[in-house]
Amino acid sequence: MYQLTDFLPTTVKEAQLRGWDNVDVALFSGDAYIDHPAFANAMVGRVMERQGLRVAVVPQPNWKDDLRDFRKFGKPNLFFAVSAGNMDSMVNHYTANRRLRSEDAYTPDGRAGARPDRTTIVYCKILKKLFPDTPILIGGIEVSMRRFSHYDYWDNKLTASILIESGADLAVYGMGEKPIAEIISKLNPYKSGKTPLATEIFLEKTKNINQTFYLNSNPASSNLKSDILLFSHEECLRSKQKQADNFRIIEENSNSLVGKTLVQQTGSQYIIVNPPFLPLTESELDAIYDLPFTRLPHPKYRDKIIPAYQMIKHSVNIHRGCFGGCAFCTISTHQGKFISSRSEKSILKEIKKIAQMPDFKGYVSDLGGPSANMYKMSGKNADICSKCKRASCIFPKICPNLNANLLPLIELYRKVDAMKEVKKSFIGSGIRYDMLLSSDNSNHQREYLAEVITKHVSGRLKVAPEHTEMHVLKTMRKPEFANFEKFKHLFDRINSENRLQQQLVPYFISSHPACRPEDMAELAVKTKNIDLHLEQVQDFTPTPMTLATEMYYTGIDPYSHKNVFVAKTKDEKLAQRQFFFWYKKEYKNQIINYLRKIKRGDLIKKLFE
Repeated sequence: MYQLTDFLPTTVKEAQLRGWDNVDVALFSGDAYIDHPAFANAMVGRVMERQGLRVAVVPQPNWKDDLRDFRKFGKPNLFFAVSAGNMDSMVNHYTANRRLRSEDAYTPDGRAGARPDRTTIVYCKILKKLFPDTPILIGGIEVSMRRFSHYDYWDNKLTASILIESGADLAVYGMGEKPIAEIISKLNPYKSGKTPLATEIFLEKTKNINQTFYLNSNPASSNLKSDILLFSHEECLRSKQKQADNFRIIEENSNSLVGKTLVQQTGSQYIIVNPPFLPLTESELDAIYDLPFTRLPHPKYRDKIIPAYQMIKHSVNIHRGCFGGCAFCTISTHQGKFISSRSEKSILKEIKKIAQMPDFKGYVSDLGGPSANMYKMSGKNADICSKCKRASCIFPKICPNLNANLLPLIELYRKVDAMKEVKKSFIGSGIRYDMLLSSDNSNHQREYLAEVITKHVSGRLKVAPEHTEMHVLKTMRKPEFANFEKFKHLFDRINSENRLQQQLVPYFISSHPACRPEDMAELAVKTKNIDLHLEQVQDFTPTPMTLATEMYYTGIDPYSHKNVFVAKTKDEKLAQRQFFFWYKKEYKNQIINYLRKIKRGDLIKKLFE
């Protein structure tokens, strides 16, 4: 049974129980505090604690009252840390049609309204007003994706780096453990609080740390000769082509093993974005997951249900990173395309800890990651990887330098299932099915597929073909639909051979750049022909700093410089979305009338006759 002092303190009384009369860092988060490695506030807090800091967490502070939540720990010895949470606050709040969501999965009982829009900016402005001389460090996915000029879908405009409006002093992008540990090591002399840490000193000590960015009014000090100078924010406001050109440089640099410092002028200031750290090694990643997480929500949430926690409390993350490079996805820009995997020992140790939870019934809900089947994968020749700028290692075809051997993952699954505490382990994360279709089984694709389907599927297996039309898939950086049809055939055959009735759950997107209504009609016909009634569907939502978002905003492919069709109005989006549900009576007449309007009567016959 855990005690209150086993959690990071969230109140002054809890800090006093630890014998503290002050804190080194007060961490403000838009999420509830769940002391579990899947939640950013816990992960960051525990990393700082390991560095010897007194860390307090202020989860979901009230920004509407007298601001007592922001004042309660007073001025920290080092800095305030701010994160919107595990999700971008605007994605958390709004649908693709900009409608307000009714639930927040990261809040007790799923209650909406526990955090403001643009959480990072709101929290920072409050803290700067209350404590103008205290440094503020920001991080998380909301910050990562807004480090340069970016298109804001909700304001429908090009917006400058988040540092400009937030007023923060330093920002971390990507996964924060390495940069935060380095920042704290630079600030060791100030931990006692005896020597005041002025904002100027804080920035001077930390501004050259990898995977951070900051504002500088003196461009000469940033050594521009060896850096990449992007088009300024003002130039991008005047020219969408320049914004698209900036994106290509940013993405290629993000996907390089050894990046460069990127600089962008905004007004009289310069955003200096330092290169990323190298991916975490196995031992470094293991050490993070070995931190003393209770894996539980803070006791203050007793008798409340936090939906996001319910989904993952018996799951295990086995690796980070994704080399899929999908145009609409933020994962590689935040976590990186290079895979960092945990050791079998670390994973099995975590499962033993899960098994001690009173509500564990022997079922591990997910052994996964951003893509479930990339564990332990890397380049065969590291020198080739060090020179590569490709966003994807598997599109347009699988890189010959990729070691895509699935045997380590198969062996991990079998070792987990051999544990006396485990009745069954599931794969809840999505699988890149296009990596499982080679006729050469030297990488154990068929063995892996049979293992997953017969032993690790809870009735439904998630995959993401996303579309059927080749020109749309190419824009998405996804494989041709024939690959999905081949995979479905294998899936059905293995089910039949083993007398199983597993279901394949494919994900599809409408209104993605390059997709027209007739493309959605073709999608409806092709999914009908293989007897799919679609459930997991969504409209494309532009999120900052993805290739698809840049195409949505600029109407330009940053790589080919060709114009790209984009559906932008509500009516255009609804016209595309209705084709997902062609089999519902209430949509039939609408679809028929629309296809007649665009003179595609041939598709009416294919769908309804």
